[in-house]
Amino acid sequence: MPELPEVEVVRRGLERWVAHRAVAGVEVLHPRAVRRHTAGADDFAHRLKGHRVGVARRRGKYLWLPLEDSGQAVLAHLGMSGQLLVRPHEAPDEKHLRIRVRFADTLTSAAGAAGGTELRFVDQRTFGGLSLHDTSEDGLPDVIAHIARDPLDPLFDDEAFHQALRRKRTTVKRALLDQSLISGVGNIYADEALWRSRLHYDRPTAGFTRPRTLELLGHVRDVMNAALAVGGTSFDSLYVNVNGESGYFDRSLDAYGREGLPCKRCGTPMRRRPWMNRSSYFCPKCQRVPRASS
Repeated sequence: MPELPEVEVVRRGLERWVAHRAVAGVEVLHPRAVRRHTAGADDFAHRLKGHRVGVARRRGKYLWLPLEDSGQAVLAHLGMSGQLLVRPHEAPDEKHLRIRVRFADTLTSAAGAAGGTELRFVDQRTFGGLSLHDTSEDGLPDVIAHIARDPLDPLFDDEAFHQALRRKRTTVKRALLDQSLISGVGNIYADEALWRSRLHYDRPTAGFTRPRTLELLGHVRDVMNAALAVGGTSFDSLYVNVNGESGYFDRSLDAYGREGLPCKRCGTPMRRRPWMNRSSYFCPKCQRVPRASS
């Protein structure tokens, strides 16, 4: 599932190619793609038509397109395989095309022509979809009001996160994946940040000192910014940016997916352990198992 860097790459593409364009029409090709819009496909298409799309926004892994002057936004659930692609009108339909959004204008940007393209939602596994929601005064869709700010958000509160960690009395990887504490971090970047921090994924958070919390947050931010710089992580063709291009941070991973390979820091073979229907990758020497978990 895409994490913060991958979603931010898509958001930047939408900001460049879709912002401030008026919707001429919407075609829903698979009902599951709008199942979260309870009024149905026809209502979804009708409500979008004629509106101008604002600048794409993101909180953690959640991405939405505000509709200017409407107090509503289109929330995108990318799921496991959802893609938002900007394609020329004449481009052949993708095999798993679910929703098509056509625009009425012929805007051009400094980078080139934006007119002549349409927005497509493609989803092989149909776990994702688009839905329309009311927004709060700050433009946040009401259904994700409970989601915490992400670590790249300028308003993220490091001290509040530290205090929440100590109160939560959980383990560190569970905390990093808790979207009510910190958003945008998924399995891949949690493992990467923990490796950089020399922390085992089952380390209890109740004993975290402020310096340890700040060091962990620093590594979370560093690994996400590094991933952003190369377009995110693509292990297969399912994650791409709006132009259909893959990211290549997978070439720089230090922990995730490296079972049996030497730790890049100490040379000890990396290990993988089942964890909450996922896998955790770690170095048994650099990231020692806490006594309580032995």
